[in-house]
Amino acid sequence: MAFLLDHLPAHVHVVISTRADPDLPLARWRVRGELVEIRAADLRFTSAETTAYLTAVTGLDLAAADVAALEERTEGWIAALQLAALSLQGREDASRFIARFAGDDRYIVDYLIEEVLRHQTDTVRRFLLQSAVLDRLTGPLCDAVTGGDDGSEMLVALDRANLSSSPWTTGASGTATTTCSPTCSGPG
Repeated sequence: MAFLLDHLPAHVHVVISTRADPDLPLARWRVRGELVEIRAADLRFTSAETTAYLTAVTGLDLAAADVAALEERTEGWIAALQLAALSLQGREDASRFIARFAGDDRYIVDYLIEEVLRHQTDTVRRFLLQSAVLDRLTGPLCDAVTGGDDGSEMLVALDRANLSSSPWTTGASGTATTTCSPTCSGPG
């Protein structure tokens, strides 16, 4: 496939849509300027988009602080915003619900099970379950809580599958770190 894509005529454009990075020479194409990517960060709603969606589309009348809290908790993820809006329908205690909103809401749990976890291997599901207690994920920390020795490799695989929630950072120790999504980590 990579050979075919590398040898296409200049006027041919290919669009590949996938949740996980395909096994193609993406780095080479990035360097050449031959790759345009739309990543999860590009799909997240901005504050203005979150406000517009929650007020105009769902018809919810929320205070600005509540909208900001939902945006932060869902990281602008439209599916989570939709599920939160469903959960808020008919509630008189919207501010209280939003203050407690986390990944344990029934609609969020159903979505994560049906659309995310069901499609993972037993090994990945076990790793996610065991490492869910961590706010920050590093290979050594994951190894400590899972009892394994493949935490770093698993985190790289999860990142390639677009299952990590935030960009990787490297601290002074040189350890790569990512964080768990607030939607999945429960009430703070």
